[in-house]
Amino acid sequence: MTTTTPTPDATTGDEGCTPMASPADHAMGLDAATHVAGTLKALGDPLRLRMLSLIATSPTGEACVCDLATVAEVSQPTVSHHLKLLKDVELLTSERRGTWVYYRVRPALRGAVTTLLDSFAPIAAEAAHLEPLAGLTDAEQALERITDRLAGEFPGRDRTAVLSVVRESYTGLARSSAVRAHLVVNTERFARQRLADTARTLAAATDTPHRPQVLFVCVANAGRSQLAAALLHHYAGQAVTVRSAGSTPAGEVHPGVRPLLAELSADTDAFPKPLTDDAVRAADVVITMGCGDTCPILPGKRYEDWAVGDPALASETGVRAIRDEIDRRVRALLADLLPDLPLPTR
Repeated sequence: MTTTTPTPDATTGDEGCTPMASPADHAMGLDAATHVAGTLKALGDPLRLRMLSLIATSPTGEACVCDLATVAEVSQPTVSHHLKLLKDVELLTSERRGTWVYYRVRPALRGAVTTLLDSFAPIAAEAAHLEPLAGLTDAEQALERITDRLAGEFPGRDRTAVLSVVRESYTGLARSSAVRAHLVVNTERFARQRLADTARTLAAATDTPHRPQVLFVCVANAGRSQLAAALLHHYAGQAVTVRSAGSTPAGEVHPGVRPLLAELSADTDAFPKPLTDDAVRAADVVITMGCGDTCPILPGKRYEDWAVGDPALASETGVRAIRDEIDRRVRALLADLLPDLPLPTR
């Protein structure tokens, strides 16, 4: 019988392996590895990673729970749970301001987070043949032009502050908008609304007379709140300032609602928008429709909750029934706000 002598192989640790000197000196320390592993484990959830990217890329360097709830269709308690895990590993810090808690990347880790999001994540996404969300640099020139126009319309605002509002508006819409071709145009409309709301809040502080302002808030800002805003504008015209927003805005207005908006000759600003503090502070009346407690409660505001159906879950006949119910409530609201205003037929 022939005996075969194995060939030394470095990969098996046989005679061909030459151990390095003091191998433990080349490895990460146990305590450091344990800490880093805990941080990576916290980031091992897609939702938490997206939340971190939202906070890190925000033009203001921070975000509140209402912003973070827009990342996915989850409740605020769920958002708070994930944020707690990121705080437990010391990735985030938080600060309460009034009714909201704002989150920031811990300053000592900002460089590491930037490397993760700007270097590692794009390369990993490219290797998997995925397209990461395009950043603000793709639209920077357009945003600068928008800023120039709006700075001219609001001369009381510093241009840097206007640019910050424009960038925030672009980022907020980019997260949810399904119509990318209209993103820059809608950014200008949304930013103009926000600047106007801020100006109105400042004017109200000096007791300057103003038209009533009504804010309609639902979850997606794609059905109920859009219909309510269109109906109020149809009946009141310029006598009332109307806004609508969503706690978790959809990508586009619900298909079943579009024909009804067209019947009302609704303006072209009917696109889903995220809820902002600017809109709440500027409003005299805030109407919520099934969005729970995501709308901040500020003193001096009139709040109503309208229990109406969701058009996204209704048939064509059901959507029109919902429209009629909202119509009845809008008329009652207007009769209370402006009793001398004649109401035309729809």
